Amino acid sequence: MKEALTIPEVMANDRKNNIAKVINDYSKRLMGFIRKRVSNDADAEDVLQDVFYQFAGNTQPIEQMTAWLFTVARNKITDRKRKHKPEAIEEIFAAANDGDSFNWTDLIFDSTENPETEYLRSLFWETLNEALDELPQEQKDVFVKQELEGISFKELSEQTGETVNTLISRKRYAVLHLRNRLAVLKDELLNY
Repeated sequence: MKEALTIPEVMANDRKNNIAKVINDYSKRLMGFIRKRVSNDADAEDVLQDVFYQFAGNTQPIEQMTAWLFTVARNKITDRKRKHKPEAIEEIFAAANDGDSFNWTDLIFDSTENPETEYLRSLFWETLNEALDELPQEQKDVFVKQELEGISFKELSEQTGETVNTLISRKRYAVLHLRNRLAVLKDELLNY
């Protein structure tokens, strides 16, 4: 009976050693692969940890370890990107401000009525409308309906028949374009 108790212990030790060996052998290569595909080191470390956590919990035999680990890493990166919340109009303002004292949000929601504020506000809206008109119609529609009209991605998906992920992607491209155009306007205003 005593011999039967030692077999699981030996198997558990072998499994721990195998997990440790795989982690030591693949950590650097996987981290390099992941870093190229995520925005920062903290996210890369999280993804790497998730990959090894899934490996440690796996009970099925793995025939091609390298392919399995890199596939899991790619899937974890994709999952992480899907979970990332879409950018909002506030992020456009924040990115276009870049830490300067000039703040679009203050300008737009400023209740003071003076000619300078009115002029800057009209420039902002004119530039925003021009930038929206430069977008492909699908991107413009998603941005306007989601951000300006307050329609949720789920509702838009039901209305258009497009997947939520497609709509999020379209909005993201719109936000990036609008952010660039507002940055140009801000630069012109500050360096005029």
